[in-house]
Amino acid sequence: MSYDLVIRGGTVIDGTGRPGYRGDVAITDGVITDVGRVDGRGRREIDADGALVTPGFVDIHTHYDGQVTWDSRLQPSSTHGVTTALMGNCGMGFAPVRPTDHAQLIELMEGVEDLPGPVLHEGLPWTWQSFEEYLDAVDGLPHDIDIAAQVTHDPLRLFVMGQRAADREAATPEDIAEMARLAAAGIRAGALGFSTSRTEWHKTSRGEQTPSVRAEINELVGIAKAIGETGTGVFQVVSDLKGFDHEVEVMYEMMRVSGRPLSLSVMQHEPGDGYRRTLHAIEQANAEGLHMTAVVAPRAIGVLVDFKGTYNPFVLSRLFRSGPDLRDPGVKRRILAEIAERGGLRAPLESIFELGDPPNYEPLPEESVAARAAREGKDAAEVLYDIMLNGPAYMPVFNYHGGNLDVVHEMLSHPNALPGLSDGGAHVATICDASFSTTLLTHWGRDRGRDRFDLTWLIQRQCRDTARMVGLTDRGVLGAGYKADVNVIDFDKLNARSPRLVSDLPAGGQRVLQAADGYLHTLVTGVEVYVSGEPTGALPGRLVRGRQTV
Repeated sequence: MSYDLVIRGGTVIDGTGRPGYRGDVAITDGVITDVGRVDGRGRREIDADGALVTPGFVDIHTHYDGQVTWDSRLQPSSTHGVTTALMGNCGMGFAPVRPTDHAQLIELMEGVEDLPGPVLHEGLPWTWQSFEEYLDAVDGLPHDIDIAAQVTHDPLRLFVMGQRAADREAATPEDIAEMARLAAAGIRAGALGFSTSRTEWHKTSRGEQTPSVRAEINELVGIAKAIGETGTGVFQVVSDLKGFDHEVEVMYEMMRVSGRPLSLSVMQHEPGDGYRRTLHAIEQANAEGLHMTAVVAPRAIGVLVDFKGTYNPFVLSRLFRSGPDLRDPGVKRRILAEIAERGGLRAPLESIFELGDPPNYEPLPEESVAARAAREGKDAAEVLYDIMLNGPAYMPVFNYHGGNLDVVHEMLSHPNALPGLSDGGAHVATICDASFSTTLLTHWGRDRGRDRFDLTWLIQRQCRDTARMVGLTDRGVLGAGYKADVNVIDFDKLNARSPRLVSDLPAGGQRVLQAADGYLHTLVTGVEVYVSGEPTGALPGRLVRGRQTV
């Protein structure tokens, strides 16, 4: 028997949680046809001896809603083993939209997801008004990996209610009926779900809260009921959980009236164990027979501190802003003197660390800029300056209040939690958390000195379980009949590299990219899209329309 491709002699970790075993993977017409000992030959064969062979990763929390309309490569995610990305999270998107509201949606995405306005103004083609037309526009551009969409609450509300939505007024019964109708139509057209934001952290670039933040329970329940009547779709929610009991009841009721699953972004926002109360509420939902999942980050959620990035405390210096040669010792002395005259850096130097290459995402408190400066008898501003000359520094914010990732370990361990929150495509000059998938495997499956996880379980969670959570049961497993999305990985060499800023967005906008070592081959629908981290030029990725089954 012959096949299009056989991946030969690797350690197969198939995504089911089964222990890894030496075997082969045969692929024909974009589908896995045989796994185990494959006696037939492939028209092409990949020697995977000494490497891991895993399913492609499924990232259920990205924001490629803009990038997907102008860019065929969904980097950085696609360079970190991701073969399917779900966009349209946090209620943020670009459809449906009236031509008069383009600027408002750009201000929303600029403020909430840190996508520069000029990039969006130049990059978005706006060849759509309805959500269905948006899906068609995405479908018309080939990509390196598969992309899936969700109906997003903020543009939907603005489309139906106009300025009343932007003013956060309560929806009328007629408004709710129309939003419900359009949301259900979006699901029928191929959206995997519906997302909403209920957090005051999310604000437009003009500092206004999002249209959906105060939506009342009857609005969300009305939308949820209509989506439930389609028999498919999931809900994604981000919330401050202020008025905890009420917020939890809103989500419970959305699931009750629809019978559909719901995921909630969960992190440790501040010191203490408040996140445990949220996890307990999720446990109670599942005990009631509802399907509720915590989506959690595999490391701290923080920001990069970079001379060219969004967060740069040296921008206070007038000399710095003039664009001098920062490596010139005289320039350095003058900038540091100017900063000192201004009272020092306005930055939490006890919480900023050298990131390094490969990056260290779990630094010790004694490795902070402040601690290092005290130990070396130097000015902390000079220590940070020298670090930033060689690459970005790192400031963990959420999930790091104890000075380690123990909280993350606890959340990842929870039976009702899945890894996510990479925000791929967003915060483009501030973070690069699209490398979360690589950190999940390397830090938690190999490098951490304590409390590591079994690698087969990590791959199951990042592949099969994330896919199933959003209704994609045709991928995430290396088995006969499954979609041939595959990674071949040199696990000993697997590492994320130091993030770097590039200027390749529309209007010359900057974004952070992050390469990785160890991904030998990444295949989408049986087609090789990356070899040793480099794109092959193939673009087999497509828009995923609706629930997919084997």
